[in-house]
Amino acid sequence: MTTLPKTFYSRDTITVAKCLLGKKIVRKIGKFEISGIIVETEAYRHRDDPASHAFRKITERNKAMFEEVGKAYVYFTYGMHYCFNVVARNSKFEAGAVLIRAIIPEKGIKIMEKNRGIKDIKKLANGPAKLTQAMRITKEHYGIDLTTNSKLFITEGVNKPGKIIASPRIGIKNATDKLWNFKILIK
Repeated sequence: MTTLPKTFYSRDTITVAKCLLGKKIVRKIGKFEISGIIVETEAYRHRDDPASHAFRKITERNKAMFEEVGKAYVYFTYGMHYCFNVVARNSKFEAGAVLIRAIIPEKGIKIMEKNRGIKDIKKLANGPAKLTQAMRITKEHYGIDLTTNSKLFITEGVNKPGKIIASPRIGIKNATDKLWNFKILIK
């Protein structure tokens, strides 16, 4: 499996958010491999995006958004959940990341079911916290280079991901006018 190169992530964050749809996240846990097709993303930029963690300044939490593209930005939210983002931006912005909101499980479904404690495949990874729980993505993955074939990476997925649906991002209070949540439906 060939990972997506850094050049893939060196584009406008919104473009990368759309282009990640249909790609495959792969997570290696020991000798096991779990994966899923990305079906929902959200773009977060820098100074033009008051909903972004990078809007005000660089902090210990968000510093990955300012670093090299193609790395993981994993953060803890609501005191109980991790969210997985991919650092992506072009040279116009100092920071940017794409939140991976949902996947369709593909490989290692039994492991995902065990990690989540449920057997409903439609609910295994249909939200950002569910996804990280199903794939066991935690703060140990913060800053990991997703462009290498390591324990967490992204590869090509489906050839034609289908029509992209754009809508407001979920769970934010600022910049609700930006239609930077992107979804595809895969049958």
